[in-house]
Amino acid sequence: MTDADTLLQLVPKAEGRQTMKDFKSDQEVRWCPGCGDYAVLAAVQGFMPELGLARENIVFVSGIGCSSRFPYYMNTYGMHSIHGRAPAIATGLATSRRDLSVWVVTGDGDALSIGGNHLIHALRRNVNLKILLFNNRIYGLTKGQYSPTSEVGKITKSTPMGSLDAPFNPVSLAIGAEASFVARTVDSDRKHLTEVLRQAADHPGTALVEIYQNCNIFNDGAFEVLKDRQRAEEAVIRLEHGQPIRFGADRSKGVVRDPATGDLKVVAVTPENEADILVHDAHSASPTTAFALSRLADPDTLHHTPIGVFRSVGRPVYDTLMADQLDTAVDQHGKGDLAALLAGGDTWTVVG
Repeated sequence: MTDADTLLQLVPKAEGRQTMKDFKSDQEVRWCPGCGDYAVLAAVQGFMPELGLARENIVFVSGIGCSSRFPYYMNTYGMHSIHGRAPAIATGLATSRRDLSVWVVTGDGDALSIGGNHLIHALRRNVNLKILLFNNRIYGLTKGQYSPTSEVGKITKSTPMGSLDAPFNPVSLAIGAEASFVARTVDSDRKHLTEVLRQAADHPGTALVEIYQNCNIFNDGAFEVLKDRQRAEEAVIRLEHGQPIRFGADRSKGVVRDPATGDLKVVAVTPENEADILVHDAHSASPTTAFALSRLADPDTLHHTPIGVFRSVGRPVYDTLMADQLDTAVDQHGKGDLAALLAGGDTWTVVG
């Protein structure tokens, strides 16, 4: 039995067959008309029945931002928490209640600005969480300031002469923090989004999914090159474990490793170099190639943007390790007595 099987068995199953309707709350969905959040919400509500889990044992935790209204619209338990702290709150839930399936919904500002510290520590610990990071490259809720993922030179209300900050690459950041599962998908690609969610749900430990999400009010068309059918063919690199990394019209382009530098680069596929095309290995113990793939995309034009699962490796799960330690402590010392601890002689007297 795998870690994934063991962890899933801890969460009670639903008594009967569930449908998308079961996961829709009675709350009016209040995002701007045309917002990409609608597409993600529909995909998640449509996917949840596949898990077959009792709704009262599923929790969505969010921070602050447009995406963080998500828990209101899921007919599960949820918490609309405080800015940037969703991973910390979700960590407490996941480690203390292993019978819960815990999901975090956050945005590029919430997760990577005030919440950056909490995010990286959840990733390195490998807590059994699924983190959905909506990236629209702008602060939408506060009306259009540049965000930690906005491109250099971005003209916004807070940067009228253009942003000076180099943007975070969420996938690179997650891989650098030793995340055991890292993926990227797009809000409007329902099939791909659902497949990535499926793989994230099956993963034991922290799974981070970056979702390119369109803010049609303050940053409309930010990912259009990845969505327009003709342009996307040349711009999007779809990663599939065990398959050569090829894309473009007739799969005429591919990714190879430069023998001189060790870097990855895009080349036109020819009979002479076809054998050199990199085969994607999402399960590689080393994060080196996954990190290199995350750096392929041009940060301004988004050409050569990989989507899919970059990394999916097995690592000890924090919740399991913590539970084992607690069991060992009880076996060795018995159950603790809080009253005795509070009334014990190990005290401090504060004077002056």
